[in-house]
Order: sequence, then structure tokens, then C-alpha cells
Amino acid sequence: MSKVQEIAEMSKKQENKWSNFAFRIIVNSASHPFEYAKVLIQIGYEPIPPRPAKTFFGKPALKLPNIFQYVKHIKSVDGFVGLYTGLAPKLCGNLLSTIAAHKCAEFLNLGDEEEELEEETEEQSKKKWIKSMKSDLITHSLTVIVSQPFHVITVRMMAQFVGKETKYCGLFTSIREIYHDNGILGFFSGLVPRMLGDVLALILAGSLTYTINRYFIEERELKVYTGATMNFLSSAIMYPFQVVSNCMAVTNSGLAIGSPAYMPHYNSWVQCWLDLSKKNQLKRGSSLLVRYYVGPSITIGGKPLPITKESNFIS
Repeated sequence: MSKVQEIAEMSKKQENKWSNFAFRIIVNSASHPFEYAKVLIQIGYEPIPPRPAKTFFGKPALKLPNIFQYVKHIKSVDGFVGLYTGLAPKLCGNLLSTIAAHKCAEFLNLGDEEEELEEETEEQSKKKWIKSMKSDLITHSLTVIVSQPFHVITVRMMAQFVGKETKYCGLFTSIREIYHDNGILGFFSGLVPRMLGDVLALILAGSLTYTINRYFIEERELKVYTGATMNFLSSAIMYPFQVVSNCMAVTNSGLAIGSPAYMPHYNSWVQCWLDLSKKNQLKRGSSLLVRYYVGPSITIGGKPLPITKESNFIS
């Protein structure tokens, strides 16, 4: 390949990288209101009381509002603009992650991957997979670390909805508040469970994809779908780490949602995990369309009713 062709190829890759990032910005912006509602659910805030309903099998239950009803409630309180609270720091974190991933790929020389050979031996395939997995783990871990401060800011901006605070009203103001309240470590609140969940999901998805494609699927066309399916499955299994990470991002932050009676002041993410596990709350927010209340309840006249600490909070 001539020098001119190399430059043209590099220019094309650069354009594709930034066009993909622009597409991600559009997608993230469009889906942000739903992500906002999901974060509030994950940290345990339920502003709309559950109503008596029945499960698919006809058993009495308490049904919580779906994600669309939750978004509608946020809009009714803060208006349309309020639906995009926390979008700016989230996009900053995404930009920094993209740059970090690109630089890491350059450092590890991941630009040109070898094409899969038709008659690839098991040893060659295994070595190739291990090399790819190591590179993915390094790159992914780096992107999580560099984006965590912006993730914390985003979650705390969203969490202000509960107590109607205004502590985190801008990027630089939020940086000052986090440093004042929690010091440097405050910018990395919830980092360990977030990284642990992402890394375990990556390892699980990669291992399952390799095993299935190598030993169970022969059709090349079907192998394309294995990775996406395994990524979805592994993300669902590791979902509790997301809940714990976002709870750790707001606990003892000076916000109403991060303090008793809404939430205990957790000293570690393990303590948070054990507490949520005891309350059967590790999967909250995993289902966004059909949601059932799983907290303490009492049955009166054949109808289940929730037992709550606050009129707008379900423990």
C-alpha cells in the first residue's frame, strides 16, 4: 500500500470514528429521559404509589408505573427541559471514553485485526481470542475509569429530583461540590461495582461467544448474532452491579435520596449489596414496562397494599 493510500485509509477511519460518535450522541440524547427515569428507579425512588393489579398468572399484586409513566411524571414536575438533566456531563464522559478507547487501541496496535481463517486451528483460535479479550479488558477498564467522575456528576444531578435540591446545577459547580463533600475519592464513588460488573459481563459474553461459535455453530451467518445475544444475557446477569454502583454514587452525598430515611449511609459497596439483597432490591429497574412492587405489603380486603416509610418513597 502506497503512502497516499495509507493516508486516505487513516482519514477514512478517522471520519468513521467521529461519525459513529455523532450517532451515539444522537441516540444518547434521544434516550436520555428514559435513562433518567431508570437511574431514579435504581436508586430507589418511586414517586407514584403502586396500584392493585394481577400478575400474568392471575395472582394479586402491586403494579408500579412503567418507564413511560415515570418519564411523564418527571416532565409534569420539571417540564420538557427537565427531562434532560445530567445530559451534558454524560456526553462529556462519552467523549472522554471515546478518546481514551481510541488512544488505547493505538497503543495496543489494534487497528488492523486479522480476518478469521477458514481452516483455523483450535490453538490459533484460542490465542487470537485471548489476545482480543485482554485488549478489550484493558480498553474497557480505562474507559470506565476516565468516565466515572462524569458518571457520578450525572447520577447526582438526576438524584436531585427527589429532594428538589440545586447543589449540582452545572459541571464546574458539581465538581466543586463533590470535592467539598467527599474529596477526590468522591469522583470515583461506585467505581468498583461498576467496573466489576462491566468486566465480568465482558468476560462472560466473550467466553460464551467463543465457545458457542467454536463448538456449536458452523454457519458463518449465524455467528454474527451470537455476540449480541451473549452481551445481552451477560448484561442482564450482571445488572445488580449497576444498581449498587448508582446507589454508591449518591449515598452520603448531601442529597435527600442519599441519606436516611431514603437510603442508609453505606460505608462500602459490599454493605450496599448486602442491604439491597436483603430487601430484594438488587434488580430494581431491570424491567421497565411491567414492574411489580416487591417491598413489604399488607393485604386488606383481599387487596395488597404497600407499607411505606414516606408517602412518595417505597423502601
